[in-house]
Amino acid sequence: MRRPLAAPGRSAEVSGLLDELGLNTVCRSAKCPNRGECYASGTATFMVLGTECTRDCRFCAVETARPLPPDPGEPAHVAEAAERMGLRHVVVTMVTRDDLPDGGAAHVVATIEALRRRVPATTVEVLVSDFGGDEPAIDAVACARPDVFNHNVETVPRLYPTVRPQADYERSLRVLARAKEAVPGLPTKSGLMVGLGETAEEVEGVLRDLRAAGVDLVTIGQYLRPSARHLEVTEFVAPEVFDRYAATARALGFAGVASAPFVRSSYHAGEMAEGLQRAPGAV
Repeated sequence: MRRPLAAPGRSAEVSGLLDELGLNTVCRSAKCPNRGECYASGTATFMVLGTECTRDCRFCAVETARPLPPDPGEPAHVAEAAERMGLRHVVVTMVTRDDLPDGGAAHVVATIEALRRRVPATTVEVLVSDFGGDEPAIDAVACARPDVFNHNVETVPRLYPTVRPQADYERSLRVLARAKEAVPGLPTKSGLMVGLGETAEEVEGVLRDLRAAGVDLVTIGQYLRPSARHLEVTEFVAPEVFDRYAATARALGFAGVASAPFVRSSYHAGEMAEGLQRAPGAV
């Protein structure tokens, strides 16, 4: 798998702005293969609540360590960056913060509210942790009314002990269902990686589970090993298999599907959100 070098575009401008405001991006922390393309086009996915995660998922390049206290100025800085970058769709993700009583939910809410005040015409997507399954935390973020509530299941349930040992598949499904219960009609989204040893039947089972939880949008991408200490790639899934997964997802009723090797949760997220708004019966 290869990614062409992106034209410089606005890369230096985006990097400079992020450094100026002291902001983190999942693009950089997670070593996303699409970073060059996104930065060059003037976009980025903001990652709030620090650069250290309290969990140690074996697929993820984000560092595991004891995090610093949340920066109270971060929500305003995210909103300023969104305005200065001219973003029409903002994606805000987070590190998992099991050290905080609410898992960082209040900080995510503050970020949504800061964006609403500063760039009211911009749509907001949040990609959140499972908050330890804490329903008041899930409710708080859902009731802040992001345009898209995203939580990734990441892989099939059989592989959770290996891939996400501190997470729980059923808990992740419950997070997605709970967001919809808290705010009926709230668009929800999830994603998973393939190439970790799952079967096609298991992937299709996850898609069915996500639809049963009311999920509207789904992303499927190839797992890529970020370093030698992370899980090895079991299989490079063929493009036609991604096409079959996409066809299955559409047949199940997902309003938006992105399934291809380089697809990631926030890759072309704005286009997917726009497509949801155009769909019949969209709220």
